[in-house]
Amino acid sequence: MKKITCIAAFVLIAAFVTATSAYAQISGKQVIEKVYENPTGEDTQGELTMTLTNKQGEQRIRNLTQYIKNYGDVEKKIMFFMAPADVRGTAFMNWSYTDGRDDDQWIYLPALKRIKRISSDGKGDYFMGSDFTYDDLGDRHPDEDTHELLREETIDGYSCYVVGSTPKDEDYMYSKTITWVIKDSFIGLKREFYDDRGKLLKVLNIIKFNQIEGFWTILETKMSNVQKDHSTHMELSNIQINLGIPDRKFTERSMMLGE
Repeated sequence: MKKITCIAAFVLIAAFVTATSAYAQISGKQVIEKVYENPTGEDTQGELTMTLTNKQGEQRIRNLTQYIKNYGDVEKKIMFFMAPADVRGTAFMNWSYTDGRDDDQWIYLPALKRIKRISSDGKGDYFMGSDFTYDDLGDRHPDEDTHELLREETIDGYSCYVVGSTPKDEDYMYSKTITWVIKDSFIGLKREFYDDRGKLLKVLNIIKFNQIEGFWTILETKMSNVQKDHSTHMELSNIQINLGIPDRKFTERSMMLGE
């Protein structure tokens, strides 16, 4: 009996050690780094449909074209508003740096006929009435936050790592974020954003994604502001990858020309 008890205890200890080791194989920071480093191809272009829905259920629909190009040390993105007429000609450009520098961002407002550079203080403003801030449209570097692997969880049938991220900058607009990351593809499936009082502010859900030309591509998202009962639905279509987008596309001149 004593021998059997010892064997049982050994099995339990071995199982605990194995489970602990498996859980410790990856850290919260490593998970977020893998999300950040997910390959996307040299360039991508497509059409965006942005649907804004207020608490009364009223909707506004905006159509955009989007171009992204990866230069290795910097990723450049430009978006052109095509419709409706009141926003047509507006353009937004974002440059994200792999060395952790703050993103450079610009917006062109055709009514003013000038390009405005988005300041650090302005990155907390909401983009064109949507639920995305200018900062949300950038590519936040993993080193800007402290990350903790909170648990593992299954949502929508996907086995995920759940990572809590706290900004190192105490003045950052969010006090923390929590991200659900799919284990096998390292796609961020869901993210919660908490305001400066620690209350849930927004939830980003990835509704649809797929592999296109061998690269995981986000096709449909929804950002919901739970405090304002307002949401922004984004759908990407007519996607083309590695077509060789010219460098001149990512310039202030291109913003003003709308092409």
